[in-house]
Amino acid sequence: MAGLRTAELGGHEPKAVQKALSLLEAVASLGPGAAARDIAAMSRIPPATAYRLLNLLVADGFLVRVEDLSGFALGRRTRELAGAGAPPEPDTDRGVVLEELRSQVRFGIYLASYADDRVRLVDRDPDHELTGESAITAHLHASAIGKLLLARLPEHARPRPLRRVTAHTITDPSTLAAELRRVRDADAAGEMDECRVGRTAVAVPVRTSDGRVAGCLAAIGKTGRLEPADRDVRDLLRSFASRLCLPAAESRSPAANT
Repeated sequence: MAGLRTAELGGHEPKAVQKALSLLEAVASLGPGAAARDIAAMSRIPPATAYRLLNLLVADGFLVRVEDLSGFALGRRTRELAGAGAPPEPDTDRGVVLEELRSQVRFGIYLASYADDRVRLVDRDPDHELTGESAITAHLHASAIGKLLLARLPEHARPRPLRRVTAHTITDPSTLAAELRRVRDADAAGEMDECRVGRTAVAVPVRTSDGRVAGCLAAIGKTGRLEPADRDVRDLLRSFASRLCLPAAESRSPAANT
């Protein structure tokens, strides 16, 4: 691991390298967004030492910080080292993946990208008409798709004032902040009658290989038939989201350069 600057490791290079490798293994095991305290606990390294080494690994490209700076993911240099042992590339045939998912559910399935802090629907379900699409893209606080984006933006970048799209739309900033914390914790978002009365949605992130959120995969259906916190639907969406890629032009996620 020649990139680690040994002069900064306190003169204990062999042990420091062993610890660095343990940290990389912990991040790989925990997955993108792993918190420093969890990485330190799994690798059994004192938090202060772990945090110092994590910063060195980020500086040298072996790790990256996820876009909200809350955790870490494997970086380009680590993936290059993995070589032939790397997991298979996600299925880039978007149509095949989405068609397979749509064959398994009775709800509309939509793929959205996040670019320049905006939502753009890049694949619409041909068998489910989506009325009020402009409300999803214009009023992010009212939709599951928009909440996933807002949860990853700093508070000052969130829209104000919050427009009431329906009687169920969240318009109080503190209530929305609490909702977005739940979205971050669950790594999924839901809505019920907030964007359009009679309609419910569930959305999960679509990530780049370095853990950044590039967009989302959403199921949209009638209220009463779809629940916003349906665990089975979330898990199904996650399994298909892991097989999706967005082209480079669509992969500019919020805070992509942080």
